[in-house]
Amino acid sequence: MRTDLRALRRLQASGEPFPVVTAYDYTAALLADRAGIPMILVGDSMAQGMLGYEDTLPVTVDDVVHHTAAVTRGARQAFVVADMPFMSYQASVEDALRNAGRLLKEGGAQAVKLEGGRPVLDTVRALTGAGIATMGHLGLTPQSVHSLGGYAVQARSSDAARSLLEDALALQAAGAFAVVLELVPAELAAEVTEALDVPTIGIGAGPACDAQVQVWHDLLGLSLDFTPRHAHRYVEAGAQIREALERYAADVRARRFPTEAQTSHLREPVDLGGRTLEPGEAPTGTPEGATKGGT
Repeated sequence: MRTDLRALRRLQASGEPFPVVTAYDYTAALLADRAGIPMILVGDSMAQGMLGYEDTLPVTVDDVVHHTAAVTRGARQAFVVADMPFMSYQASVEDALRNAGRLLKEGGAQAVKLEGGRPVLDTVRALTGAGIATMGHLGLTPQSVHSLGGYAVQARSSDAARSLLEDALALQAAGAFAVVLELVPAELAAEVTEALDVPTIGIGAGPACDAQVQVWHDLLGLSLDFTPRHAHRYVEAGAQIREALERYAADVRARRFPTEAQTSHLREPVDLGGRTLEPGEAPTGTPEGATKGGT
């Protein structure tokens, strides 16, 4: 049975933090589901890990719909939240409703996530009023990375900390069912978690949050160039995959692959019109008289 908001509230009430991961395709979602991860975020972080962009800004609604649909085909139990990408909700409430509706109708998500505090309250109210479960996101908001001056811990001053707490309370009052806290000092994240009735989901925000979210590529060691300080690489899958590909390439070049175990044979002779192929007559290498790559 698929995790729903009531199940998430029970997880929060248990006092045991619950895990959240990002996923962007069917196989990743299937693996996360089988690992018992109760919530999957189809993040606009697909920009870097999947699409090769430098930041999240180029991601489109079509991109998120496409990847969310793949994830929801793989995740049969996890609660799936889809990110609303840059400029899919900032221009108007009408845009937000239309685009969030697509993420649910076409992508199959159970909820959406958007960034920001008090400036997006009308949008959050409209979405939740339309029956669309909505998650907030405070602290480092990657869609505003340029105005924030880069990827850095947020809300370290008294004014900024008070503002973030007020934003979190306002998001809850507007109907948000959870709030992501990204790159927020641990002491402030603990205070926000204590103040809110809805779950907080931390990423680089210390251990006191009700849940923790990590990016798929960081968690599995697939980020080859950079790993953020808040991430822990639980396996070096990138290095293992590269090694496997190098071994495969070497075996192909040395004709060690395919072996007999990966090979099929005829069961009876086959007439090719002038030449008969006999069972077991498997050529090795380039046939005599042929040239590689053409006739």
